[in-house]
Amino acid sequence: MSRGTMPHPAAWADPGYGETPPREAGGAAPEAGKAAAEQEEDMYRDEYEIEKEKELLIHERGSSEPRLSVAPEMDIMDYCKKEWRGNTQKATCMKKGYEEVSQKFTSIRRVRGDNYCALRATLFQAMSQPAALPAWLQDPELTLLPEKLISKYNWIKQWKLGLKFEGKSEDLVDKITESLTLLRKKWAGLAELRTAEARQAACDELFTNEAEEFSLYEAVKFLMLNRAIELYDDKEKGKDVPLFSVLLFARDTSSDPGQLLKNHLNQVGHTGGLEQVEMFLLAYAVRHTIQVYRLSKHSTEEFITVYPTDPPRDWPVVTLIAEDDRHYNVPVRVCEETSL
Repeated sequence: MSRGTMPHPAAWADPGYGETPPREAGGAAPEAGKAAAEQEEDMYRDEYEIEKEKELLIHERGSSEPRLSVAPEMDIMDYCKKEWRGNTQKATCMKKGYEEVSQKFTSIRRVRGDNYCALRATLFQAMSQPAALPAWLQDPELTLLPEKLISKYNWIKQWKLGLKFEGKSEDLVDKITESLTLLRKKWAGLAELRTAEARQAACDELFTNEAEEFSLYEAVKFLMLNRAIELYDDKEKGKDVPLFSVLLFARDTSSDPGQLLKNHLNQVGHTGGLEQVEMFLLAYAVRHTIQVYRLSKHSTEEFITVYPTDPPRDWPVVTLIAEDDRHYNVPVRVCEETSL
């Protein structure tokens, strides 16, 4: 398990979870999709993936069916056989990775692969867990953070609201406060449900409501910025800080929290996903340990990577699967023999 090695930063994004051709199958890319789907592109996908996502978007926009951002579960090895039918070195690596994951989890749920993918997978897993409302969400100071920080740091006003808020003129403080309030309300509502089945059904329903779902991501991004400010201030004061925060602010594009917001957090959901080093910041923001099976790293010490590398013992753990450090899916249903 990788607890002392910092994974190499790389931007993450991927196509949606809809029907995809088997990997290694080859074939020419379809003709260009319609202009209505152009905004969904990002630089990390290959041509075929972009066009396939456009086709899905065009179909969905003409449908009244709600879109579930996390697909229904399916047997994890059936999913592997469907996605990786070739015999190349990469396909073999993926199959071995899935075989190892299947020793712990029996099923997988594919996550919609837009530029919110890392946030979506992490938040879905965290909110699905049968646990009490986290203490940090109960803090009355939580919803005062936007006014407090924006009044202190004027540069936060360059915040770029998520896709569902484009063109709206609400005050930034009010909008972020509403998002944080919604995060607390929805998480608290899930925590009150008595059975895991009821909680999962309610969580599924939440992740079909794009307006609410995307608002949750604004809240989490703001919490990430808040933790970044705290870590940066501690570093400047000479206090001990986690290694990832040193690397976070060592980048030319994020030498301080203002640059982090401008060049990275503002792009999440729009033109890019989270980079590897920012996964550590996400973990600190939601105070959950994020354990990722990195299938492309099978047979290396980075196959299971933990964010952060030395988490507090009282943090809950969420588990994700990444095929290529760009797109995350969620494993579900712990095998009986591993849950004892």
